[in-house]
Amino acid sequence: MTEIQEIDVLVKPDGTVRIEVRGAKGSQCLDLTAGLEELLGGKILERLHTDEFDLQEDLQYEEDPLEQQDRK
Repeated sequence: MTEIQEIDVLVKPDGTVRIEVRGAKGSQCLDLTAGLEELLGGKILERLHTDEFDLQEDLQYEEDPLEQQDRK
């Protein structure tokens, strides 16, 4: 099951931008925001990771049909 990921973009009066990601485990947040960061100029002043960054990403593997057959 796919989890919902949310991205908040906060623009401060001085023009600095803060991007916050929720619902992404591990480095998924970096993949989700890469394009947005590039569109905003690509200059990262600071990157802070939440506790979700330390969680392992849910990797989904497609099972080999031959291995499934061997188990029958």
